[in-house]
Amino acid sequence: MATFYNQATLSYNGNTTTSNITTGELVEVLSAKKHAVLPDYVAGDAATYIVTIVNSGTVPFTDLTLTDDLGAYTNTGRTLVPLTYVNGSLKYYINGILQATPAITAADNLTVTGISVPANGNAAVVYQTAINQFAPLASGSSITNTARISGANLTNDLLATEQITAADTAMLTISKSVSPTTVSENGQLTYTFVIQNNGNTPATAADTVVVTDTFNPVLDPITVTFNGTAWTAPTNYTYDKTTGAFASVAGQITVPAATYTRDPVTESLIINPGVSVLTISGTV
Repeated sequence: MATFYNQATLSYNGNTTTSNITTGELVEVLSAKKHAVLPDYVAGDAATYIVTIVNSGTVPFTDLTLTDDLGAYTNTGRTLVPLTYVNGSLKYYINGILQATPAITAADNLTVTGISVPANGNAAVVYQTAINQFAPLASGSSITNTARISGANLTNDLLATEQITAADTAMLTISKSVSPTTVSENGQLTYTFVIQNNGNTPATAADTVVVTDTFNPVLDPITVTFNGTAWTAPTNYTYDKTTGAFASVAGQITVPAATYTRDPVTESLIINPGVSVLTISGTV
């Protein structure tokens, strides 16, 4: 509801006088809300949004435009956009019934035109965005984006804002290499496991990280190091020299959190993963 005021002016023979001020209330019957399907995000993730427009009045609204800023924010004086509209993902509903896809343009923001909301009804626009290289990932970071609903018959634009937060989590990957790649019988082989963490939270003993492998050919005897520190069995790992089955003890492997920097030219985020290295050497 918005209050409006009005006053008339009367001019005659070079004189001017004004009327009393009338006051009225303009009831805004259109409202909008924005909802993220998931409250948090990680690198490379997708975020799905639902914008709902409700008309509590007796007259339909037509030819409305929805504009989403895709989370644009300013960093060192430059505007960065952390979300990218996923082409073809947008769905448009009137009173829960799927409609033909309206006109869409997507660049630094998302613009959808030709939206209608029936009297005493609602419209919903659902679309997916990708978390891109400008999305902040450090613990406590967030993306706040705003959808603006505008149209010729609206007294004021409607704003609907939603915030999602960077998930506090470890994101681990593992790669394995062998040296040498050609070995003679009774020779020595070394397997190196590089575990990387792209997440903003370290992997700790509580995460019960375990590496398992079965060596073929079987290695016997073996020596094991983790980040350069010697491991012993069965405190740190178990090994069956008959089958070649190796397993680290749960909680022995930890990996530091990633750190994040920005490209000085593009301002895109650079992920510097936390790294731990497990090395296993043995005789074939």
